[in-house]
Amino acid sequence: MKCLVTGCAGFIGSNLLEKLLGEGHSVIGIDNLSTGKLDFMSESLNNNSFKFIKSDLKDINNLISKIEDVEIVYHLAANADVRFGLNNPSRDLTENTINTFKLLEAMREINIKNIIFASTGSIYGNTNEIPTVESCSFPSQTSLYGASKVSAEAFLSAYCEGFKMNAVSCRFVSLLGPRYTHGHVFDFVKSLIKDSKELFILGDGKQYKSYFHISDCINAIMILSKNLIDKTIEGFLPINLGTEEGISVEQSASIICSVLNKKPKFVFSGGSRGWIGDNPNIQLDISRAKSFGWLPKKSIKESIEETTLWVHNYLVKNI
Repeated sequence: MKCLVTGCAGFIGSNLLEKLLGEGHSVIGIDNLSTGKLDFMSESLNNNSFKFIKSDLKDINNLISKIEDVEIVYHLAANADVRFGLNNPSRDLTENTINTFKLLEAMREINIKNIIFASTGSIYGNTNEIPTVESCSFPSQTSLYGASKVSAEAFLSAYCEGFKMNAVSCRFVSLLGPRYTHGHVFDFVKSLIKDSKELFILGDGKQYKSYFHISDCINAIMILSKNLIDKTIEGFLPINLGTEEGISVEQSASIICSVLNKKPKFVFSGGSRGWIGDNPNIQLDISRAKSFGWLPKKSIKESIEETTLWVHNYLVKNI
């Protein structure tokens, strides 16, 4: 199978890349390296079945001749940091919505029918339906990131309806694991390296989250993409991906401190949110994903522990 992976040098993309190549698929990867790392693709770059294109998705029309015979697109390229959206309000729109539209237009032109899209649990905003199912009533959006992903999903579903494409929109909760370079574990480990006596935590620490491991995410993507290729999935299908566990931010901080053998004083900023746009309670219903034979294998505790060690080693080498 010949695949296109956008955002191939990022956290999800580089892990997916290794999985696809490991299973014998041919892969074209696109990344502008604004946040992705060449180091994350070090093994993949030596694989003859992988072709890397350093480019921005806004220029996808210039690359059409290089992706003409692709069977499936894994669209992972995005601005993925929810917290700082208000600092640059047009960034989420441009990178998450408009670039998705441009990709879909390129796919339509050369008749690529299948796409896996990296969406987010953030699109559910502050829903009262916990655990949240894919068919829940959408509340008002709380972040520009969430709004941009909802808009991208709308284009995906419209293209599926109008141009007979097939798309799975993977609505992730926060991911953890190797190559994780932003989020609370990264921030806490970095803070503890600088000062192990005090750890500043946004909000009241009671925010309830459902993190899951990158390996479980990649396994789900592989199962879902096989169903797309086999035409078991047709049209547009949103699917929640996460775990059936949950943990508070304060509990997560305690695990991180234990792994690093640190005993700092926790200092909270107060309030129920970590930042403007933060959803203080995220727990997705993953029944639809489970119906395809997928189950997450890693516990939240295992994911936090492994990520803490990876981030610590990464930061020690790169600070």
